[in-house]
Amino acid sequence: MRKSGKRTMFRKFRVRLVLCIIGLLTIFTTVRIAQHHPNPKKNPPDVRPTAGLTGESKELLVLMYHSIRKGVESDYSVTPETLASDFSYLRENNYHSVSPEDLVRYVYDGIPLPEQPVLITFDDGFYNNLAYALPLLEEYDFHAVVNIVGEFTEELAPPDSHIPAYSYLTAADCGELIASGRVTLGNHTAYLHHRERRNGCAISKGEEESRYHALLWADLSHLQDFLMEKLSVKPYIFAYPYGFTCIESVPVLKEMGFLMTMTCTEHRNRIVQGDGDSLYGLGRYNRRGNLSTTEFFYQINS
Repeated sequence: MRKSGKRTMFRKFRVRLVLCIIGLLTIFTTVRIAQHHPNPKKNPPDVRPTAGLTGESKELLVLMYHSIRKGVESDYSVTPETLASDFSYLRENNYHSVSPEDLVRYVYDGIPLPEQPVLITFDDGFYNNLAYALPLLEEYDFHAVVNIVGEFTEELAPPDSHIPAYSYLTAADCGELIASGRVTLGNHTAYLHHRERRNGCAISKGEEESRYHALLWADLSHLQDFLMEKLSVKPYIFAYPYGFTCIESVPVLKEMGFLMTMTCTEHRNRIVQGDGDSLYGLGRYNRRGNLSTTEFFYQINS
């Protein structure tokens, strides 16, 4: 078995304890958030558009994968063979894999993008992203974003063996992905990838906005600090758990320096030079299993 009953109970206890601590942190951070409520229209920190940008825009396709594992496919897992088939389709149909850095440079510096840019993303931080996806990224000369969950990486991954069917990435694994030059890490929350107490990291009905801001700030900061301590990396990409978005999250995300946010809404995007907001709320197409590559891309393009 993957986990014993005792280990599961202990992990649940640790998760509840951390959530309680995060709740207590709201008392100390609420005043700070309330006193410095940023203007959502301003540019993210330390990023300034180059003067003279023309407002040119480009259509962007974003694909969302989760687990890449052998065996039966599902709505959130595909086999390595399916991933390879998808990558082959992209290459043969003149799509060009771009990195999030490419997108930021296009929006803020006016550096051109190739025709038919596509951003490839993987959510939740499964170990099989390293075991199976990375070799294919290297083979096809592609780039990807891996959005990790702090709870999974910090707590669930270390005790597990590296089993591609279910294990998560450890901090060391994440470092290996970064070292490849093929992967950029994104923040997928630390302890809010749940539906038990709220819908992901969205504000709850009747929740005081300042307390929500403090809760979100504390949670995202926990993962940011963890990655900075372990890998000297501070993600500037944020993916909403389960795609649950809320406008109240935007001021916190912008103040924390996130330049790009991702949803689970399935649509193509238009990013605009000089408009940092065009990198917020990017739609993504979930790569469901049990569909051929031809069928999947036919649905996207219909």
